[in-house]
Amino acid sequence: MDKEEILQKAQQENKGADLVDKQAQKEGAWIAYFVAVLAIILVDVVNGVVLHNVNRGADFALFSMAFTAFLIKYIRLRKKHELFVMIFWGIGSIGMMVWWILQLCGVAA
Repeated sequence: MDKEEILQKAQQENKGADLVDKQAQKEGAWIAYFVAVLAIILVDVVNGVVLHNVNRGADFALFSMAFTAFLIKYIRLRKKHELFVMIFWGIGSIGMMVWWILQLCGVAA
């Protein structure tokens, strides 16, 4: 089997998908997630120092992202560890959402 036949067979097995493109997209998504986490932490710290108040809406978004990531991971892998981590982020997400709503209503700081 020559080089062209091997390449053609690999493309057929991958249904024409470019694996390098998929890997780059996956890597980019993880880096973007990490940057978003750092940005939200920075915003929380600055708001806490300057305004003496932290808006939990951004934290709700952050916890929801993590919950969704582990939900998808659990659905695909069916590992108990992923289930426990997903539940942790889900509870945290609900907690941040409630806290955020209470902030909006003027009940919580």
